[in-house]
Amino acid sequence: MGKNVVIIGGGIIGLCSAYYLQKEGHKVTVIDKSDFSGGASYVNAGYITPSHIISLAAPGMITKGIKWMFNPASPFYVKPRLDVDFLKWSLAFKKSATAKKVEKAIPVIKDMNVLSRELYQDLQASKAFDFHYQHKGLLMYYQTEKAGEEEWKVGQRAIKEGLKAENLTKEEVVKIEKNIDLNIKGAVYYHSDAHMTPNEFMPQLKSYLKKVGVSILEKEEVQNIEIQGDKVIAFYTDNLRLKADEFVIATGSWTQNFAKMLGINIPIQAGKGYRINVDRETNITIPAILMEAKVAVTPMNGFTRFAGTMEIGGINHNINPTRVNAIANAAEKYYPNLKIHQQEKDQAQCGLRPLSPDGLPYIGKSSKCKNVTFATGHAMMGWSLGPATGKLVSEIISDKEYSLSLYPFSVDRKF
Repeated sequence: MGKNVVIIGGGIIGLCSAYYLQKEGHKVTVIDKSDFSGGASYVNAGYITPSHIISLAAPGMITKGIKWMFNPASPFYVKPRLDVDFLKWSLAFKKSATAKKVEKAIPVIKDMNVLSRELYQDLQASKAFDFHYQHKGLLMYYQTEKAGEEEWKVGQRAIKEGLKAENLTKEEVVKIEKNIDLNIKGAVYYHSDAHMTPNEFMPQLKSYLKKVGVSILEKEEVQNIEIQGDKVIAFYTDNLRLKADEFVIATGSWTQNFAKMLGINIPIQAGKGYRINVDRETNITIPAILMEAKVAVTPMNGFTRFAGTMEIGGINHNINPTRVNAIANAAEKYYPNLKIHQQEKDQAQCGLRPLSPDGLPYIGKSSKCKNVTFATGHAMMGWSLGPATGKLVSEIISDKEYSLSLYPFSVDRKF
């Protein structure tokens, strides 16, 4: 018997949840305070990344963060502030950043990414969509031996997980990226990864959902919640009362405030990332990460996207030109023949990525609320993990067997 389901949040996680829920015969409504045309789901690097097996909360990140804190152009910038939620999250991040916890998370992250990659391939094969999807792998370019050695350790660990990875010299890289000049020592090449063009797929997914009867409510912001015992009865906007059997919270960086309304603590901080689009031929054909600069490079459909930086400074969409310039400078340093124009920098956009303290998303229900499923906290892997999360959400609400164990993603986990 189909249920009436309301999803709060219209990013990749919310729309993928709607896709799989409607497939199971549920009546679905998606609501968002935006017009479904911007945010992290549109400005990300478009990676599907089984190779990203090391969570953000890795040993050494605290030290790097402190060192980088004083450099606004650094890849990872934490804006110091006296905010209770931020301080609690920082402490939980510190507790999570241990070798043992990172090791435990590796197969979890890998399996979920592989499932998502398969689901993206299913979406493409379904012929309901016509989106850009290429499985060309990911090159991790390094300019120093130290960075190369560090990444090759990850590569060797990925091989143990059944992924194909190679450590290439510059000469070997040039054989596969033939038409560009590269200032690198070498690259670790992960064959497992794929990439897409997010701002092409999102409108297609939204349009498909409308066609199959999913209600899409734009520019409606939830202001209040009606609760009875351990269940939510309705969500209220200024104009609507949204009643349902089940609710899905896919609100990304805004989740903590929603959870508080329900008396649930879900630590999340917004991690701002930026992107620059270059709408001209760059001859770049394989996605790459410029390792020392932590900049992602994606050859999308008709343009190349340069994306990067992690800025933890609360919820805001202010564009910091220093950080935009840092991405452009890094790109020009690794690709000596590339020049990013001022106009391209001026059109840079940002998005907020929801960071959990341990780098794993929250997927499932809290013991405090029977009919609310959370799907959030995906950090830099929201795009990659969208379909897998949507499928898990539909399995939870449809009382079906789960495609993956939900235990690592527990909403009530302690840090």
